[in-house]
Amino acid sequence: MLLTGLCFVAVTAIVKHVGAEMPPAEAAFLRYALGLVFLLPILGALRREGFGGRRGVGLFAVRGGVHALGTILWFYAMTQIPIAEVTALNYLSPVYITLGAALFLGEPLAARRLAAIGAALVGVLLILRPGVREVSSGHLAMLATAIFFAISYLIAKRMTRTSSPPMVVAMLSVGVTLGLAPFAAAVWVPPSLAQIGWLFLTAAVATVAHLAMTFAFRAAPVAVTQPMTFLQLVWAALLGWAVFGEALDPWVLSGGTIIVASVCFIAWRESVAGRRRAAGISPAGRPVSPERPVP
Repeated sequence: MLLTGLCFVAVTAIVKHVGAEMPPAEAAFLRYALGLVFLLPILGALRREGFGGRRGVGLFAVRGGVHALGTILWFYAMTQIPIAEVTALNYLSPVYITLGAALFLGEPLAARRLAAIGAALVGVLLILRPGVREVSSGHLAMLATAIFFAISYLIAKRMTRTSSPPMVVAMLSVGVTLGLAPFAAAVWVPPSLAQIGWLFLTAAVATVAHLAMTFAFRAAPVAVTQPMTFLQLVWAALLGWAVFGEALDPWVLSGGTIIVASVCFIAWRESVAGRRRAAGISPAGRPVSPERPVP
């Protein structure tokens, strides 16, 4: 997860450098299309592994489409708002996952988790400060991006049960490339060799990031990996200040810290609940019969 964070911040810097010279949809498409080159050495192994049947193919397709939409919005946001704000608002993905599981999957939402979600929303208000400053289209794009990426990562976590990390990453690249193709074609501008070079570097670094993240999902519970993501905000803020001349906004850093703390608390509660379920103990500390699952 440390490697993942460093790589994602590097990707952010490169995308920020390419900036508004290219439509976001086209830049996103080229980033993933160029990344397909890195699949060539493992094509044989992937073909032998298979795709997990119709259900597996369906999950790959859904994740590709959802991640494609999030990627377009993320590339757009990078051209509109500072790197630190993009990073801080992207931390909302785990909060969205918790809310989505309660609203659509019927999972219980205890008072402690509700308090953590409320704290995360306070962090968002500190970052956006509506009424004090303008909430731009870049901010709105990042709020939507976090939703799409939350769905994508939730599917990825499910897929690691039946597919290897290289397969999960490979099919993400293929699915997102196909999903972005029509959007890129609609706004296509001939890219320069320099732009292609930068986006190829983006593809290389992002591929390493997704692979490292997928291995982390398989190797450790979310309660262990999630706190590591906080360092991304520190690195992003320093990068924006040192390279792009962006101010170190204490409101953004404070709001991002609150969101990360909320996410870490949710992850910790998930870990505690998981251990109790494995031990057959209810949240109140009472033994649970096999017929009565822990809420």
